[in-house]
Amino acid sequence: MSDTIDAACRGLSEDLLGLVSLPGDGRYAAATSIWAKQVGVTPGAVVHCRTARDVQDAIRAARERELPLSVRGGGHDWAGRALCDGLVIDLSGMRSVVLSPDRSSATIGGGARAADVVAVTDPHGLAVVAGSVSSVGIAGLTLGGGYGPLIGRFGLAIDNMLAAEVVLADGRIVHADSETNPDLFWALCGGGGNFGVVTAMRHRVHELPSVHSGMLVYPFSEAHGVLERCSALMAEAADELTVQHTLMADPSGAMLVLVVPTWSGRPEEGEARLRPFTRLGTLLAGGIERKSYGALLGMFDPYIANGLQTVMDSCWLPSLDRNAIDAFVYAMENTVSPGCAIITHEFRGAASSVTEAATAFGLRRDHLLVEILASFPDQSDAGDMPRHRNWMHATREAFAAALPGGYPNFLGKDELDRARQSYGGNAGRLMEIKHRYDPDNVFSSAIPLPRSA
Repeated sequence: MSDTIDAACRGLSEDLLGLVSLPGDGRYAAATSIWAKQVGVTPGAVVHCRTARDVQDAIRAARERELPLSVRGGGHDWAGRALCDGLVIDLSGMRSVVLSPDRSSATIGGGARAADVVAVTDPHGLAVVAGSVSSVGIAGLTLGGGYGPLIGRFGLAIDNMLAAEVVLADGRIVHADSETNPDLFWALCGGGGNFGVVTAMRHRVHELPSVHSGMLVYPFSEAHGVLERCSALMAEAADELTVQHTLMADPSGAMLVLVVPTWSGRPEEGEARLRPFTRLGTLLAGGIERKSYGALLGMFDPYIANGLQTVMDSCWLPSLDRNAIDAFVYAMENTVSPGCAIITHEFRGAASSVTEAATAFGLRRDHLLVEILASFPDQSDAGDMPRHRNWMHATREAFAAALPGGYPNFLGKDELDRARQSYGGNAGRLMEIKHRYDPDNVFSSAIPLPRSA
């Protein structure tokens, strides 16, 4: 951080009384301690916002001082886009979740996490479409797309967003939905936080008193057979059934295959629909049970370790075929540390029925999102970062059938060409809207957009 930025940030306290914290403050430390440890990034100040007006004032102050700006919502992004060497707009104080009187929608604060949402919806047997982990912020997840276990039945998170309150680069607070500022709303549905700060969202709420699911643990030595049999089951599965796979090491360093099937249809069918997944191989642990949606999202929480250095790559595959499975197994046989993992997310059913032009999200066909993840301690050997990056990139390159582009929420900051491929035919319209709403690229810390169509 330069002396100029440091001086400008220290002058913020007078303009934003009571909202600003600086290095050394407790609030600053909490806001800048995000999931993926960032090395070499030291924000000059954090503005702890409670209202859209606070965000408005923070943007104005940053622009007047020509400070870089970033937005912290849930703080779970692997690339650390929540932080910058300037001013961080912290939305973690804006976590309210309010059900509409008819319980058909919920208004969600810009800093709310999935856990905040299910705390309100679960007691009523309701659900808002979220991701796979309860600690992830709803806004960041949604604006990039939003894969999750309900995708086959209800679509992506963006397919369930009804409206948003946005603070624009010029300081205006606007409402966006399909009728008011429809271009902005279209761009928010997949284009990330590139157009303004989303301080509140309204999402569709679904009746979902329970799901059937469970984390099934199989030995890595049976990975080929387990994954092939799982893929065969999914080839004929109903839209209410989704499966997530994870190949990872347990605390002892032993490799495992985790299979997490989820049935979100009629509860009386759940046990029978998922029973075949308990017979994919030698079941080491786990089982299927009826549980709340919130309990489902909490299943992965014990595996989330904050404060590690994290690198990620990803790709889209047409399907989980034998070649893909071979690549999965080879990659995990050649990991460089126990912190390496491969995680899959399905895209099918309701998500695939939406037309490409309906939202900014660019790939509306059945596919498999592959997340290639590597985490390691901050105090690790200097060679750990390049070793993990090399493993990660080699793994992605092994998927010969990968589709162009990738999930924007998982792309790196400089992957502009892949971003262009990701948005496909929507890239031109997306960039036109970006130039209209943020011509000075104030929100440059968001997920990457194509440099040109």
